[in-house]
Amino acid sequence: MGEPTVFPYEDPAFAADPFPFYKALRGRGPVRRVVTARGVEAWLIARYEDGLAALSDPRLSSDFRDATDTRLLDQLPSMERESFLRSMIRIGPPDHTRLRRLVSKAFTVRRVAALRPRVQGITDRLLDAVTPAGRADLVEDFALPLPVTVISELLGVPGEDREGFQEWTDIMLAQRPGPPDRELTDSAWQQMWSYLERLLAAKRKRPADDLLSALVTARDEERSLDEDELVAMSFLLLVAGYVTTVNLIGGGVAALLAHRDQLKLLRDDPDLLPGAVEEFLRYDGPINPGIIRFPTEDVEIGGVTIPRGATVLVATAIADRDPARFPDPDRLDVTRAENAHLAFGHGIHYCLGAPLARLEGEIAIGTVLRRLPNLALAVPYEDLQWHIASLRGPEHLPVTFTAS
Repeated sequence: MGEPTVFPYEDPAFAADPFPFYKALRGRGPVRRVVTARGVEAWLIARYEDGLAALSDPRLSSDFRDATDTRLLDQLPSMERESFLRSMIRIGPPDHTRLRRLVSKAFTVRRVAALRPRVQGITDRLLDAVTPAGRADLVEDFALPLPVTVISELLGVPGEDREGFQEWTDIMLAQRPGPPDRELTDSAWQQMWSYLERLLAAKRKRPADDLLSALVTARDEERSLDEDELVAMSFLLLVAGYVTTVNLIGGGVAALLAHRDQLKLLRDDPDLLPGAVEEFLRYDGPINPGIIRFPTEDVEIGGVTIPRGATVLVATAIADRDPARFPDPDRLDVTRAENAHLAFGHGIHYCLGAPLARLEGEIAIGTVLRRLPNLALAVPYEDLQWHIASLRGPEHLPVTFTAS
């Protein structure tokens, strides 16, 4: 199969728009060897049909301990490694089933729908702060604080603590290619873990009507999870509860500003918003290029045998532009029907927070279009800087609009 293809992360054109490269990569075959942002060699799954099957295949594990290449595991700090590896996102049944059941009730469609007035209220408050100026950074001023506030309120995280955990998360996720700064990353992990332990201890003393208090009760009274699992679950819910939604909102608005015809369609018909959010997720979603898995035995995908323990990259961002599944896949179309994208994954690890992300995306983008007339980028689209390497979205989104 030749030498593996190296993702050109240092190329500004790739960072701005990786999809021409992805399209060429898919054209070379459904399964290709690539080198990822962390220098790990992986088998990339490019086709939608193969990706869908892989994400629901029980032979493909999400546990780093099933990997032959230990570099991903080695990048985790030694003190918190065991707790992280017991997170719901990394383990399989039966532990995954037990842990997911504990929190799934908080993210049902009905429970999330009840949050709509509060999400709308936070959205309006954030926009109230910027509308008099006629300009804003829609990431820093809006797309970031909105989901941070929502998930913090849901979990019971005090407002004064939010800036700290955002800073630690930015360091831990290291949304840049290349090896992370181990000393800096370890320090951020340790600060986050210590903070969560203190927060959970406070919930024990003074429980409230929030999700973390409910998890502490499940730990102490029902024995449904142990202490390491409790901290790992808190970490996962806190971080996963906002990071991708920031990029969904920022990326969605950026896509509309680059496609004014689609922006007009949404302004003229707000009923299109739920479908438009699905299209933003498909067209240029926050998980990019995809999801890592590790075969627990030799598996055949797309006619290629992938050995046990190899790193498999299910390239959902590439699969979601597969012309065999989506007509005219490189075109943003907010009226697109039958939009069964893979941006939230598939199978037992399908994103638990998908209903909340959809609600926040719909309210945030819809309110921006309604409340910010003459919305336009303050810089050329080509000058936007994008997060790359596992997550994708604009780092900043400077815009102008008619002040009110």
